[in-house]
Amino acid sequence: MLKLLSYTAFIMVALAYACKKDIRHLTPPVNNSDNNHYRFLALGDSYTIGQSVAEKERFPEQTKARLTASGKYIDKVVYIATTGWTTTDLENAIDQQNPQGPFEIVTLLIGVNDQNKQRDTTGYSDRFTRLLQKAVQLAGNKRDHVFVLSIPDYSVTPYGSIDDTMFIRKQIDLFNSINLRISNAYNISYTNITPFSREALNDPSLIASDGLHPSGKMYEKWAVLLEPAIKKILK
Repeated sequence: MLKLLSYTAFIMVALAYACKKDIRHLTPPVNNSDNNHYRFLALGDSYTIGQSVAEKERFPEQTKARLTASGKYIDKVVYIATTGWTTTDLENAIDQQNPQGPFEIVTLLIGVNDQNKQRDTTGYSDRFTRLLQKAVQLAGNKRDHVFVLSIPDYSVTPYGSIDDTMFIRKQIDLFNSINLRISNAYNISYTNITPFSREALNDPSLIASDGLHPSGKMYEKWAVLLEPAIKKILK
């Protein structure tokens, strides 16, 4: 009887060990390394939030997709951007929302509504400087992790064509000369997407259905330019 009980106990222990071993085998190993996980903050206006296109077509989302495909996994993009925002609106929103950095990627595209509402260029210069300084802070004071994009030229769109297109074009160039100068002074990456925006004059597919904002196809062009600049600094 004792031998039988001992044998039964042995069998139960063996089965328990085998089951435990099988469970360990079926459970995937945990990878504690997050070296390829990055946080992305997108600051701006309608061009950043992607007015009139699907979320996946926004330039930050297309940039994220390209980076992820190359092995640089990007967490969900954090947006502080709304259609119609000026530099003042963006400043106020950042203060109110108080995003918690550091972010490995911070993009900044702002100014078209300052131009459209005929805000003074001196004021734009001051406000853009403060926004750029804030972007650097949110990037953990790493200037090479901040990426400025130029203001697109909406004069080539059906909406823009109802106004003085030459005046708009000159104004866009003027505001871009300001944000380029400041970006260079801070040694910040600058992606000039304005020439691509002007291709819409002869290619309606680059304009969204609202007749003003870029289409997903246009945003893809921006992402193609932006992705290698970002990838270069991600470890």
